[in-house]
Amino acid sequence: MSTVVCFHAHPDDECIQTGGTMARAAADGHRVVLVVATRGEHGEVVPDVLADGEALWQRRIAETFEAAQILGVQRVEFLGYVDSGMMGDPANTAPYAFWSADVDAAARRLAAILSEESAEVLTAYGVRDRWQLVDRVSALYLGGSVNGVKYRTMAVTGSQLIRWLAAKKIGQAVRDDGPKSHLTKAGTPTMGGALILIAIGITMLLWGDLSNRYMWTVLLVTLGFGAVGWVDDWKKVVHRDPKGLASRWKYLWTSLIAAGAAVYLGLTADAAVQLELIVPFFKSVAYPLGAIGFIVLSYFVINGTSHSVNLTDGLDGLAIMPTVMVSAALAIFAYVAGHAGFSKYLGLPYIPGAGELAVFCGAMAGAGLGFLWFNAYPAEVFMGDVGALALGAAMGTVAVIVRQEIVLFIMGGLFVAEAMSVMVQVLYFKVTGGKRIFRMAPLHHHYELGGWKETQVVVRFWIITIMLVLFGLSTLKLR
Repeated sequence: MSTVVCFHAHPDDECIQTGGTMARAAADGHRVVLVVATRGEHGEVVPDVLADGEALWQRRIAETFEAAQILGVQRVEFLGYVDSGMMGDPANTAPYAFWSADVDAAARRLAAILSEESAEVLTAYGVRDRWQLVDRVSALYLGGSVNGVKYRTMAVTGSQLIRWLAAKKIGQAVRDDGPKSHLTKAGTPTMGGALILIAIGITMLLWGDLSNRYMWTVLLVTLGFGAVGWVDDWKKVVHRDPKGLASRWKYLWTSLIAAGAAVYLGLTADAAVQLELIVPFFKSVAYPLGAIGFIVLSYFVINGTSHSVNLTDGLDGLAIMPTVMVSAALAIFAYVAGHAGFSKYLGLPYIPGAGELAVFCGAMAGAGLGFLWFNAYPAEVFMGDVGALALGAAMGTVAVIVRQEIVLFIMGGLFVAEAMSVMVQVLYFKVTGGKRIFRMAPLHHHYELGGWKETQVVVRFWIITIMLVLFGLSTLKLR
């Protein structure tokens, strides 16, 4: 049997275009997939049909899924563009209208579905379509342009994982109250952070010192936080639970893992310097924390960094590139801390065995760059909580071990700013009874709603991170 993909401009086009074809194909045993470009915001509304508060596009999407079930369609995907209306309407040039969409970007998304389904047939609109609906013209062009889409693959594993995530319908859910530009991201495969964790795990098993306790501590913390993120993502996208893992449970499990790591590191410290808070830019300024103080500080650093990275992961490539840069810098600190000669020369605490973490940080940076290949705008896959929580916890744990918590605060200033923007926004909202400081939190959404394009926000935040990482690295010598 074959797979037939029908590409429509609007929800409800199955009634007047390919409904019969889809029903016949399904009855003959073929797999039928329906892809719809827009949500169908424009159209005539029969009085008293819509429920109170119900939008036309919501009704049309619901009816599309009902029609698909009747016709025997086995999969329905929405690309998330905005309905462009009739030819000549002002809606033709509205933001994110399908008529003005980037054809190559849209074609890549449609081509990805064809690839996932191994489709033999693609139906679109005829050139003599009598309806003067510009989105149908776009659908015609897009259907033809898919054949010219070229794929770039850096690693077979990455491509295979993306196809598996898509096949399992593990697609990103997008907030309706967020920036409208994000509606086109709906359905993009998520939980791609699992690819990063696999790469890190294999690297450490092949090249890591399996007898090094610091290596195992960081690896177990990373996988533990990743497991919590996996459960959260899985509940959201597979069980269609928009809340995912309840916040109290997510925070409870990440807290237990962070606290466990902090207690272990605190109780197994074999030198006073391992329990001191090192102040950068000063040769001899360090504050003894004691075991309890060390455990408390370490808990907040590990858990806080994890959730801060998770909050930052909201735009294509925004979180992963700063993670790569900070991880690479931490690799240098880890190597210096684990080398008696270098640590003495640079005035850093000598932590025997910490040098092995340079391998871990290098693996994290390398895996992050590999993931960025697929996560660069427009993203083919999203990291999800499974990646963001794990990578943040890993960086926090490494910083704790090499005694560079303040330097992590500096180099990861982007993550700090994103987390602070959320906390300030929520606190101000509650205190003032509904007022806001930012247009939207986290911070990257504030700039998006202020007129910056997504790529501008991402690249400018990268530039800021580059400067912060260089500033953090300067603490190696400037003392």
